Amino acid sequence: MSIIGGRLAFAAYLASISLRTSTAFSALTHFPLTLTLSDGSARRTIPSIVTMSASTSSDAEMKVDLASNIALVRQRMDDAISSNELPAGSVRLVAVSKTKPLELLQAAYESGQRYFGENYAQELMAKSKEMPDDVSWHFIGPLQSNKAAPLVKTVGLDKLACVETVSTFKLAGKLNRAAETLNEDTEEKKKLGIYIQVNTSGEDSKSGLSPGGEVTDFAKQLSEECPFLSINGLMTIGAPGDYSCFDALVECRDEVAAVLGKDASDLDLSMGMSGDFEVAIAKGATSVRVGSTIFGQRDYSNLK
Repeated sequence: MSIIGGRLAFAAYLASISLRTSTAFSALTHFPLTLTLSDGSARRTIPSIVTMSASTSSDAEMKVDLASNIALVRQRMDDAISSNELPAGSVRLVAVSKTKPLELLQAAYESGQRYFGENYAQELMAKSKEMPDDVSWHFIGPLQSNKAAPLVKTVGLDKLACVETVSTFKLAGKLNRAAETLNEDTEEKKKLGIYIQVNTSGEDSKSGLSPGGEVTDFAKQLSEECPFLSINGLMTIGAPGDYSCFDALVECRDEVAAVLGKDASDLDLSMGMSGDFEVAIAKGATSVRVGSTIFGQRDYSNLK
């Protein structure tokens, strides 16, 4: 790099430099800066330091007003709760932060948000190390069984509040074993919370168990064979605009509660996203997953 100008001009130039980088996973990088001064003095090479990031923020992301967005979503939730005569505070907001840089999560945290949802195991593990310990993490994406143990052991049972996408015994077994390992040398035993994922739309593109006997049989066997997992509810994605999917999950919840000997109200219903969370609340959701309405549109280019 060559900069031509007098010493005063050079000083002014340096003062005007503004480097915009993400705070997520940053590291200091050194590179040589070669200067040619206009007064004829010799060229010199000096070390310079800039902060580089593995996850730089786009201009659009940096312009997101997290506080206003969260406040608006919470107001819409409160309005839906009130209009349906539900108890105040009866619905949890999970802010879906997948692919988003750490500074946006930190801004959401500073606005009072404590529940965050991530779709990728590696991303959740990395972010959980940087965010405060009182954050409750929900894993809401497809989870390969070989990623189950690293996820549970890295994040820990205190911070990993729930894995929402459990629909196979293979995955359940891996999660159970990982949770058991973390309990080996502790007096107070803790369980890993999970939701059973239900494919209420019947679409081949969606994961999950089919409503009915497939869900209840799975819940029963899970409760008998996985003592370190706690079935805390059910989750569905559903088909866009097909609100009967929400009704189907409510029915599944009632059937699972009967099998487990619980009150239906003891089981969460995770359903509803940015485009339909108010309808989901009206249908009985106790946890909604909202992403783009809070954080803005997603950029997947850094995942390629």
